[in-house]
This record gives sequence, structure tokens and C-alpha cells, in this order.
Amino acid sequence: MNNCFLLNFVFVVCLFVSACGGEEAYFPKPRLYPKVNYPAKSYVPFDENYCSFSFERPVYSSVEQDKYFFEGKPLDPCWFDLSMDTLNSVVHFSYLPIKDNNHFDDLIKDAFRLVNEHNKKAEYRQDQKIANDRGIGGMLFEVDGPVATPLQFFLTDSTKHFLRGSLYFNAKVNPDSIAPVYQFIKEDIYHILSTFEWNK
Repeated sequence: MNNCFLLNFVFVVCLFVSACGGEEAYFPKPRLYPKVNYPAKSYVPFDENYCSFSFERPVYSSVEQDKYFFEGKPLDPCWFDLSMDTLNSVVHFSYLPIKDNNHFDDLIKDAFRLVNEHNKKAEYRQDQKIANDRGIGGMLFEVDGPVATPLQFFLTDSTKHFLRGSLYFNAKVNPDSIAPVYQFIKEDIYHILSTFEWNK
């Protein structure tokens, strides 16, 4: 009786092992993100007559002047978007002339306040000074995490001109999925900053 039971048990185990042995184990596939076709890096002048500055923008970007700000008009004609449709992104620019020292201080505080609003969701933030020999100063802010705008900056000569820029993606921000696109666009923003000049 025991031998018969033992033989049946061994037979069932062998049958089970042979039935499972020929198939590969199944593992779920990792989530894939859409393939991005990156355009070739090339730049053209930005010299719109409604702004008092110039720089070189990506040839694959388009400029659209803002006509509306909430219910009214923008505070200055030099508010515009630099759209990069192939990269599903836009850099929003807003310019204001500086009225006096108090106004300048308020603009600086406002720029930092807008960046600080992302601190709740940010995992990391890096602030970097901007300065060159053409009278341009400012700050660049990189914010890592599921935030609305991962890169912001402001440029100023501290007496006449103040310009803010903010990068937005036209989709829900997933830092892992946008990381390569963000790096690509960041190079373009660095190029904008390095070629930027106030018009006298």
C-alpha cells in the first residue's frame, strides 16, 4: 500500500514537472514611453519689435505674442510663448519695465514666490546665478519632481528691464518620462540665455 502510494506520488510530481518545464517564465513588460524624434539643433534670431531684447531661439520653435491675460490684456506687449510642438512644450516669457527700486524689489520677490510655490511637490531644487559682461544678471531655477514647471528663470539689468521665463510641458509631468526631453530643451534655454542681449 505504501509502495503504491509512493509510486503514484512520484508519478504525479514527474507529470507536473514535465508539464511545466518547457515554457518560459512570464514577466510583465516595463512601461514604455512614446518615442521622441529630436530635431537637429539650429537657431534663428528672435527680434520681435514688441520686445526690447534679442536672443537666438530654436529653429523648431514658434513665437506667439500673448493677447490675453485672464480677463484682460497682458501688462506689457512683450509677453509671448515660445512653443516647441514637436517636443510638446512651451516657454512662457513675461517682460516688465522697471519703474523704480521698490518696483524692482517687488519683481524679484514675486519671481522667488512663484518658484517657492512648487516647493510642496518638489523633490529637489537648484538655484543658479546668471551674470555676463553684457549687463545681464538673474537667476535660473531647476525644480525636480512632479511640478508644473521644472525650469524657471529671470533676467534683469536691475534698472530698466525685467524678464521672466517658465518652461511648461503640454501634458501631466512625469519626471521619468520627460527627463530626456527636458535635458534637450534645457540646452536650448541655456543657448537663449547665452545669446540674450538688451536692446539699448
